[in-house]
Amino acid sequence: MKLPVSICQAALLLAGVIELARAELPAPQEEVPERRPGYLMGYLEEEALPHSLSLIAPPPAEDSPAFALDRSIAEKSQALRGSPRWELARRDANLKFPEAAEAFTCALRAPIDEAQTPALYRLLRRTLTDAGLATYSAKNHYQRTRPFVFYQQSSCTPDDEAKLARDGSYPSGHSAIGWAWALLLSELAPEHGDAIWARGRAYSESRLVCNVHWYSDVREGREVGAATVARLHGDARFQADLAAARQELKALRDKGAESGADCALEARALAETRGAY
Repeated sequence: MKLPVSICQAALLLAGVIELARAELPAPQEEVPERRPGYLMGYLEEEALPHSLSLIAPPPAEDSPAFALDRSIAEKSQALRGSPRWELARRDANLKFPEAAEAFTCALRAPIDEAQTPALYRLLRRTLTDAGLATYSAKNHYQRTRPFVFYQQSSCTPDDEAKLARDGSYPSGHSAIGWAWALLLSELAPEHGDAIWARGRAYSESRLVCNVHWYSDVREGREVGAATVARLHGDARFQADLAAARQELKALRDKGAESGADCALEARALAETRGAY
């Protein structure tokens, strides 16, 4: 039996729409192995990471004006102990997922979780590894003493102090990670760029409040984070996840999804140090 021409045309059109829809779906992702428990492998091979020892200057000498500034900021920051800003710094110190995914949800004005935004969740987990590892050629070379050791004061994460005391302070790995995340998220949501960049800066400043990094550690950590993002843009797997994350955020915006976090509480905490560093 011959079908009417109009039905054949409609069938062909429907087939074309289905194929187009399939083409726009993100490609299935292979399972990403862990580098160590709780932390995924990054996108970049070790030799492709920015070489922070070549990228940044040595840390300030202890008799320099730059170190005097480091000390001044470290001493002023300790007035925040026990405050809402101190508590936010303690939360920002946690790089374990799912908790770490919540840091930028208020600035992004959208949730970040494995169920609703799997590609974005994977993007943040993998770039954490890349940005963090990129700091280690300098960290291992300089082995700079951290403020809580220098001053013999506690930090906001006392359970981590034994490990941190053996890990060089310069540059700050958390700052590299937070700034890398801010750059990536602002690319995905440019309409919220100012809020995301401000949160990225505050995320790095949490390391000052926490008494685990000097000001110069934080500044140079952000430089390493920016270099890592530039390098990541040349990786096809990263680009695929970035494109999929953009689609996920669009779908959430279309549904009117909000972050779900206590953004008023975060805003009050951040107001305590806005413009201080």
